[in-house]
Amino acid sequence: MLVTLNSFQGLHKSSDLKMTFNRTYFILTIFLFITEVFIALFVHDGFFRPYFGDVLVVILIYCFIKTFFNFAVWKTALFVTVFSICIETLQYLNFIAKIGLEESGFAKAILGHSFSWWDILCYLIGILIVVSWETLRMK
Repeated sequence: MLVTLNSFQGLHKSSDLKMTFNRTYFILTIFLFITEVFIALFVHDGFFRPYFGDVLVVILIYCFIKTFFNFAVWKTALFVTVFSICIETLQYLNFIAKIGLEESGFAKAILGHSFSWWDILCYLIGILIVVSWETLRMK
């Protein structure tokens, strides 16, 4: 069975699924990505890298999605939250080791390698920042 974007029209307004390009979110995505890479390469502390990096990563993912899709703030924020928690759950399940990539630095960088409730809290803080900022921006 072939699934197309049109197959989902009953779930979303068809206008929601049209790709767009938002320059502001694109610039934010690039800035946040560079910041995350800088933190990963040069910051080796016990607070800023593990916690601030996790707050920023959900903001980065949100901005990336909003660069190309004009989804509603709450829908996008909810998706990013669920996605982030799913990745953290894969860490809990030791997914990287189960697929034989425990030695891959790239896999560890993308999926992470250790579960932490603190990470989930950081993701939630990041999403609260996004929703708060977007709410203030819309007023």
